[in-house]
Amino acid sequence: MSSSSPNQNGHATSSRSPLSASAEEDDRSDDELKIHRDELLAEDDPLHENGELSGGLSFKRKQKAAQPSFASRFLSSPFTRNRDGTPPPPRTPDGARTPPGPNPSTHTILSYLNQSTDAGAGLQDTKDASGLDWYVEGPGRRVGYDDLTAIDWIYEYNKERTRLRQLASNAPGLLGQLKLFADASQVWWILVATGIAVGGIAAGIDVASDWMGDLKQGVCSNVENGGKFYLSRPFCCWGTNSYAECHDWRTWSTRLGVQNKGGSYIIEYVFFVCLSVLFAACASLLVNKYSLYAKQSGIPEIKTVLGGFVIRRFLGAWTLVVKSLGLCLAVASGMWLGKEGPLVHVACCCANLFMKLFDGINGNEARKRETLSAAAASGISVAFGSPIGGVLFSLEQLSYYFPDKTMWASFVCAMVAAVTLQAFDPFRTGKLVLYQVTYHSGWHAFELVPFAVIGIIGGLYGAMFIKANMRIAQWRASPSNPFLNRPVLEVAIVALITALISFPVTFLRAQSSELVEYLFAECRDIRDDYLGLCKAGIANTGVIFILLISAVIGFVLATITFGLQIPAGILLPSMVVGALYGRVVGLIVEVWQREHPNFIAFASCEPDIPCVTPGTYAVIGAASALAGSTRMTVSIVVIMFELTGALTYVLPIMIAVMLSKWVGDAFGKRGIYESWIHFQGYPFLDNKDDAPVPDVPVAQITTRFDDLICITATGHTIESLRDLLKEHRFRGFPVVSDLRDVILLGYISRTELQFALDSAASASRSLAETTECYFQHQPLADPTITLDLRPWMDQTPITLSSRTSFQLTKDMFEKLGLRYVIFTDRGALAGLLTKKDLWYVLDEGEVGKVGHGAGVLREETDGREDERGLLHSEENDRDGRGGEG
Repeated sequence: MSSSSPNQNGHATSSRSPLSASAEEDDRSDDELKIHRDELLAEDDPLHENGELSGGLSFKRKQKAAQPSFASRFLSSPFTRNRDGTPPPPRTPDGARTPPGPNPSTHTILSYLNQSTDAGAGLQDTKDASGLDWYVEGPGRRVGYDDLTAIDWIYEYNKERTRLRQLASNAPGLLGQLKLFADASQVWWILVATGIAVGGIAAGIDVASDWMGDLKQGVCSNVENGGKFYLSRPFCCWGTNSYAECHDWRTWSTRLGVQNKGGSYIIEYVFFVCLSVLFAACASLLVNKYSLYAKQSGIPEIKTVLGGFVIRRFLGAWTLVVKSLGLCLAVASGMWLGKEGPLVHVACCCANLFMKLFDGINGNEARKRETLSAAAASGISVAFGSPIGGVLFSLEQLSYYFPDKTMWASFVCAMVAAVTLQAFDPFRTGKLVLYQVTYHSGWHAFELVPFAVIGIIGGLYGAMFIKANMRIAQWRASPSNPFLNRPVLEVAIVALITALISFPVTFLRAQSSELVEYLFAECRDIRDDYLGLCKAGIANTGVIFILLISAVIGFVLATITFGLQIPAGILLPSMVVGALYGRVVGLIVEVWQREHPNFIAFASCEPDIPCVTPGTYAVIGAASALAGSTRMTVSIVVIMFELTGALTYVLPIMIAVMLSKWVGDAFGKRGIYESWIHFQGYPFLDNKDDAPVPDVPVAQITTRFDDLICITATGHTIESLRDLLKEHRFRGFPVVSDLRDVILLGYISRTELQFALDSAASASRSLAETTECYFQHQPLADPTITLDLRPWMDQTPITLSSRTSFQLTKDMFEKLGLRYVIFTDRGALAGLLTKKDLWYVLDEGEVGKVGHGAGVLREETDGREDERGLLHSEENDRDGRGGEG
């Protein structure tokens, strides 16, 4: 039986999750190897501890070759051999070269250890094996990543460097240069294709959602100008001065021939409510039946994925289709949601699909995340018509790792998406989004005070929204929720309530983007004031009251809607609420200035020229609400500047955003997306968070040796290791020399161990269950009848002293993207800390639970192991989720 720690009831080295069944068939059988007896009994370990392989393969820098001629740099000769080609044959013990022939040497034995797997297939070249030693003796061979596990950033970047080195060494001459150029251009093809796809999808969503949204109030009919039913109201009434003069657009009461005013109102009310509920229910049904990952905005999950977490099918083709169709229906339903956040998810889905065409990027998780970071910018670019704002949004809000090359890549992707959307021109106005606006006047110094007030209101709005939304989310996930297992019914009821409330209120009846367009605009630019926003005199008081009521209703409905199982973003609803209360403040200041023009604060106003522009207050209110709910700063200022095109209003927007963030942070540091990450239990370590860590020694947080399930170097069989895997559902196991000295030899992941055992028992090798297994060099072991598991073991895990500070440990996890850290004391295993252990301490603040020496995640609940965080919430139990430390 494989040895373990004295405490067999101890806890895991990492989280429990069902083993992925995606491992491929084993490599070629080694039964064909004809190995000399003297080689089997050799005392020398073919996997040396000094980091070199027998046969001259090493990771050391090679001697610089003679300087080639200018022509030979581009044109390779068929009569010359590649200097970086096949390595020389290994030497015999007396130092002579082993001649090539049918009898294999120690290098032949290693060829079995270096056979390809799906994790390393992209790295290998049959003509050059010099790139294979880095992972056999180092981090070990990898099968892949299971669902809901963390990636190993160090391994992925090492694999990419090795691939590029092999590509360069095997590609001399002009053809080789073309291969290198083609490899380097792959990411640009992906991003250009993503930008085009996102721009086209965004244009389609705009057109479809506008038509279905207007369909709730009427339909275009062929009366005078050849209007067709598939036209939305603006296109149906194109060329008329107002909707009242448009005879092609017919309300449902007119279509049904109802002339009575009361009857017309009831008919239009019924159609509005029924179609709203129908659209919302269809969107939710699509999500729940075909792709649950298409629900909500997807930004919390994208942040987690970019932080190094694997979520299978989250960026798949079905998710893209369902998200796109669901957005059309959800936006048209009139619920308090937006398409801006979900478009980021759509952009990442497009990039993920295009990456599958290029193995060089698709086979490396680290490069995939850099590409996704760049692609995410295109979603915001088409959502707000703000390419630069999209780049900054990805940098400030989404990306975990954002080097300069990623910024340039995201800039290109965002630009291509914006150009594509501009080419489609879905609104036929030259605008990228409906609520782009240009102002004719500037602002005055006295307006800084109301701007600051708007910023404070935005911070209060953000704090209240996050608190209320999290309370509703907790109730929604609790057993007391009557709609717990009926999400479509819950969406239909919320849509019904929203429609019943929205229709009687003029401002709420309009689509969100249409309402924002009117709130941002100056009254002199509004040709058809069918919402009654620009009333003068005593009627202006009624407008202020309706705007306030609309803001309160919008706040409540947005709080309830965000979190439903329907594609829904929170950026546009926050903008609407902010624009509503911002316009209220602007109207109040406008009335005050008009009634008291001689007040000292208004001395800078010019006579006969409007001094206050309420539309600018709406823009600043929208920025403050966005900052309060998301806690972003720079990207919001740039987005608003690109929306308005008014450089003069950058300073007021900056002041409002700054105050909004300060006020919001006073109630809690987390924005809405971080709050949802915390609620979902995703093990996301925010490397931008500068909050102080708990002042506790790291030894009190780690899982100590006495509570670990360890594997010793020898004394195992395939059967005993299978029993160990069945008994303990942990993600990996430390490997020690023996239980007495516990000298750390490495760490083997559950996935790799299971794959190696299955491969050994497959038809190609057919090793018996009693076959001896070992994790350390055994000079007398016959590789044809034993199983050497060292190539599957991480022989170079990141280790720290057991006396290391908690701050340094946290920095190591965040800066290097580690999955686990092993702590040693003079080479002896002392403890282990996983990513989820660290996340639990930082995210939950459960400092009171540390100090027991078993790790904060190492507690048994109902007789089951490792049930904390992402792994064992009630929702995740229903979804069958697991996690990786």
